[in-house]
Amino acid sequence: MEEMQGVEDDNHNCRAEAVSVCSPAQVCVDSDSCSDTCESTSALLLNSTAKFHLNVMTAEEYKTVYWPKLEQAIEHLLTQSPMEHISISYEQIYSQVYKCVCQQHSELLYNDLMWKIRSHLEQVSSELQASPAEDLIENFNLALTRYTAALHCIVPVFIYMNKFYIETKLNRDLRDDLMKLFSDHVAEKHVGTLLPLLKKAHSMPFQVKPSTMASVVKGLYALRPDWVPLAPALFSRFIPQIHPPALESQLLYYADQDKKLQLELHQNGFSRGDQSRKRASEES
Repeated sequence: MEEMQGVEDDNHNCRAEAVSVCSPAQVCVDSDSCSDTCESTSALLLNSTAKFHLNVMTAEEYKTVYWPKLEQAIEHLLTQSPMEHISISYEQIYSQVYKCVCQQHSELLYNDLMWKIRSHLEQVSSELQASPAEDLIENFNLALTRYTAALHCIVPVFIYMNKFYIETKLNRDLRDDLMKLFSDHVAEKHVGTLLPLLKKAHSMPFQVKPSTMASVVKGLYALRPDWVPLAPALFSRFIPQIHPPALESQLLYYADQDKKLQLELHQNGFSRGDQSRKRASEES
């Protein structure tokens, strides 16, 4: 019995030794069981290596598998109306962006994102170009509102690309880049037509809703503050403290501007000192 126990102990030690010291580069010859264990361990390691290589995303895989899904999601976000809700898995988009960045495809992803949004904005600009003059202010406001709403969704899901590629390598910010696209491809092409329409609408109260006027003027200022000199009086009506503090030498000028404003209001039916807040024409 002691002899049989010794044999079993030897076999047990062989198995233990085989598991601890065998590797793909070694050949185990202690016993049949040891050999089987070595082969099993080697196969496991080779299988893990194969899976690692299979998980590597090639540029072709990015273009044919990952980007089409992201592009479709971006298209939905850009075209949905503020009151419309489209079911999109933001977690899935974030996960795909994360994987693309980890697999060293940040530059491809950034360029594709900018191309997609640039193409969309060029289409928006063309639609505004075909818009009747009386509808341009309202349509521009709708385009800007819809775009900024889309960015509230797009920027967060691309935050990983923004942090580890745009901020780190380009020294910029994704939201700033995307707002610049709107400025370059939409606002700049229509500001020359918009400002005269806005000034005209402002001189005729309630021709355009005050909230729409404020939204467009503030939006233009946020995009390009250097547009203020093109219509300083218009911008100053909606942007507080846009001008430097008044100088004593300019008080007469400001008084003259106030008189002109009062005259414009009176000519449009608003009586100075009318406590009922009704137009003078409505009293009769």
